[in-house]
Amino acid sequence: MSEPGRATTALRAVTAWRGAGILAVAAALAVYPLVVTNGLAQTIGVDAVIFVAATAAWNIFSGYSGYISLGHAVFFGCGAYTVAIAARDWNLTGNGVFALLPLAAAVAAVVAVPLGLVALRVRRHTFVVITIAFFFIFQLAAFNFSFTAGSTGIIAPVLNWQASTYDDPFYYIALGIAAGTTALSWLIRGSRFGLQLRAIRDDEDRARGLGVRAMRVKLTAFVISAFITGLVGGLWFYFIGEALPQFAFDPIFDLSVALMAFLGGLGTVAGPVLGALIIEPAQQYLTTTYTNNYLSEITLGVLFLAVILLLPRGVIPTGSELIGKWRARYRRAAGTPPGAAAAAGVPVGTVSVSTGPAAAERTEDPP
Repeated sequence: MSEPGRATTALRAVTAWRGAGILAVAAALAVYPLVVTNGLAQTIGVDAVIFVAATAAWNIFSGYSGYISLGHAVFFGCGAYTVAIAARDWNLTGNGVFALLPLAAAVAAVVAVPLGLVALRVRRHTFVVITIAFFFIFQLAAFNFSFTAGSTGIIAPVLNWQASTYDDPFYYIALGIAAGTTALSWLIRGSRFGLQLRAIRDDEDRARGLGVRAMRVKLTAFVISAFITGLVGGLWFYFIGEALPQFAFDPIFDLSVALMAFLGGLGTVAGPVLGALIIEPAQQYLTTTYTNNYLSEITLGVLFLAVILLLPRGVIPTGSELIGKWRARYRRAAGTPPGAAAAAGVPVGTVSVSTGPAAAERTEDPP
């Protein structure tokens, strides 16, 4: 077999292994509640898939645009309080309360429009500060407004489900949202819209010069991300059973989703999923195992610093880079021409992508 033929075969093998890995993870998540019957483990499973969806949604905006949001708890809390207030005021009970989840997503998206119009007028570092300010405004409002019941909170309607399978509906709804969000992230990443977002991330001024309407693109991604975050916030309210300002608008939420995305690989499709499946179960285990309530928060902070310092690109991009270097060394040792290495998918340069009326060059990221 010729060297280009071997390179093509190697590329197909990598693609096959990647597909097999995705199917294995999907199958494991699908059967998790059926195999794991321990109550604590099932609760952790629900929290994990909720954070998979939330982190993937956060990554659609922050990972692809480069604008790091530390205020997404605003949308999470808006979703939670939307269904809490509506269920209380409309006297909803039973499974019908889940019909409010689209309303939670819609309210979060509507809230994101004015916030985005204000915050996205500035550049990245100032944007981070503004999102933090928005978060504290909404948290203080939830503590003080009468319709949110202040620090008393709002109790969720009683769901008359069997105790042995109580968590299963929450798990599978959250898993469906997580799968849909990941698929949407993949579609966005490969679309012209996704290329425009990443062009903004790489060089916003150059992207504007190439015809990208940066404000419109950023705001659209911001609203999409808020919509999904509000959706999972509403589901979280039913699962937890109560909406309190300090938990619905929780700064640890923002730290968690950012850490999960950074750990797995910021701006990739699979990275946020991997990060959430590692961090959230670990955090829940520490919280439930040790009596020190601050241990998990301290651990999160230390881990965040370690990831930024040691794995700034995340597990998946770093792993892909190491595999690419190993394959390149192997081919050089075997005397493979550079063209064959490129055909096999080894990163050897830049690719041209269309971001409007003209084209821009950028280095391609791992998926």
